[in-house]
Amino acid sequence: MRAIILAAGRGSRLGDLTDGRPKCLVELFGRPLLQWQVAALRQAGAERIAVVRGYRGEMLEGFGTEFFENPRWSETNMVMSLAAAAAWLREEPCIISYSDIFYPPDAVQALAATPGGIAMTYDVNWHNLWSRRFGDPLRDAETFAVDERNHVVDIGRKPKSLDEVRGQYMGLLRISPEGWGWIEGLLSELGPAGADKLDMTGMLGRLLAAGRSITGVPFDGPWGEVDNQSDLAVYHADPDLPQRVGV
Repeated sequence: MRAIILAAGRGSRLGDLTDGRPKCLVELFGRPLLQWQVAALRQAGAERIAVVRGYRGEMLEGFGTEFFENPRWSETNMVMSLAAAAAWLREEPCIISYSDIFYPPDAVQALAATPGGIAMTYDVNWHNLWSRRFGDPLRDAETFAVDERNHVVDIGRKPKSLDEVRGQYMGLLRISPEGWGWIEGLLSELGPAGADKLDMTGMLGRLLAAGRSITGVPFDGPWGEVDNQSDLAVYHADPDLPQRVGV
């Protein structure tokens, strides 16, 4: 199994924590976020792990990974960082991980075992985590819904009520060569300017609108996203979190 970590961006919402280092090197319980991701992916069975790097990319040496480069990281969104790893995506299924999240190996294993062109984990207990992170859970949530077969039918819109949020995308995907072909076709249709502006949930929503099937993989275990310095305080308030994540 191969895995790709998307780590090209700076993470400006973390303020001075990323003045001199990439977002993935911000520490949680004394360990860089990238170390949490690499450990979970290795334990889940990833033999090769690549990092797409950009901002202060030279600092990512020494984590036992391979590299792809997004030199235009400041001008593009995460989809173009994904496109930097096209050589791997055309060859075999890959696990795709954001670089500002942490998760246990079993989340990756469940995703890796899911067939189809594109699959994604989603947090069924999202409301609890979002309430601790934001107070008002709708402040940062996006719409999400699956049908009775766990096929995603809605993602990425601004919700008007909690009824429109049946889970939250976690930043973990499995993309097969077939699924990458769908994405390359979409990027070609959008052209360079449109592709540069495309974010990940926007891409997934466009694929759904085009009739592509995306499988949702429900997850109810410990995980988290680090978007702001306040997120770190939320996770540090739970001293048992590293043990529960298991990496």
